[in-house]
Amino acid sequence: MHLFGKPEMLVWLLLLPVCGLFLSLSWYRKEQALAAFGNLELVRRLIAETSFAKQIVKRGLVLAALCFMILALAHPRWGAREETLSRRGVDIVVALDTSTSMLAEDQKPNRIEKAKAEIRGLIDRLEGDRIGLICFAGQAIVQCPLTLDYGAAQILLSAVDTDTVAFPGTNLAEALRKARESFVQKELKYKVLILLTDGESTVEDPLPVAEELARAGVRVYPIGLGDPAGAPIPYTDERGQMQYKKDKNGRTIVSALDEATLQKIALATGGAYHRASAGEFELDRIYAEVRKEEEKELTSEIFSQRVERYRWFLGVALALLVGETMVSERKSRVRAAVEAMGNA
Repeated sequence: MHLFGKPEMLVWLLLLPVCGLFLSLSWYRKEQALAAFGNLELVRRLIAETSFAKQIVKRGLVLAALCFMILALAHPRWGAREETLSRRGVDIVVALDTSTSMLAEDQKPNRIEKAKAEIRGLIDRLEGDRIGLICFAGQAIVQCPLTLDYGAAQILLSAVDTDTVAFPGTNLAEALRKARESFVQKELKYKVLILLTDGESTVEDPLPVAEELARAGVRVYPIGLGDPAGAPIPYTDERGQMQYKKDKNGRTIVSALDEATLQKIALATGGAYHRASAGEFELDRIYAEVRKEEEKELTSEIFSQRVERYRWFLGVALALLVGETMVSERKSRVRAAVEAMGNA
């Protein structure tokens, strides 16, 4: 580790010779001004009472003070100090399924609105925890990065619907992957992913990605929305009438809750699976469990770092400036009297 936290500030030390030259020139001009003052006898007497050595000392004190100020700006640091860093708060990323199957009405008013209501309730309960929001269908996007601004999170959540992600389908693996990227891996915070979905994954197997999340220290708590028996997916046709989606053979498409996949994801990451209920208690239970685990696993890491010493240098600079004001340019009375007798 470097002796200086901001070594680039040391370049200002190059100004010290310039400042020294400036002080010398100012002293020379002062002497010239005195010489041109008028009464030659009076000027000689004034100059005789001025101590050349004290003038050098005063200018040296100013330059030394400037030097110490520059060194302070460079943040000198040495010696080790041990500090204990404790984890505080939880990082919670919520991944919300916005595919068209979330319009099924087996949860009132429908799956996606039910999920949004639960998320709103969760945000209202947070205390010092960061919240992030991911929306996914065939692809996944970060709707709200991890933040402590709960008002902004609520606003961004309210704008979510089944058109938020244009790419059709459902890709749980991509949602898990995007969530892993959203967490700051180097932080010691407890990391939780809450997955609200009907569990239907039509693109790739999410379990390998879930295992990657587990290795990254992220626990996944899936909340299943819908009925395992399935429900049709409504939509509004061109005439404004409610219809249900059908396959190419004319049969009504039924979207069913895939609990098995969600349970496997929870098991792989050390989380827990919950099925959404009318009472909206799932996120209450998850948040209570998360806070309990966070307190239980609250760890303290002892690390050492260099101690900042810039205050010492500022103190020396201040002392030098005070000392400069206390040094008179005039010779002592005894010395002046001796020199006067010698000149007599």
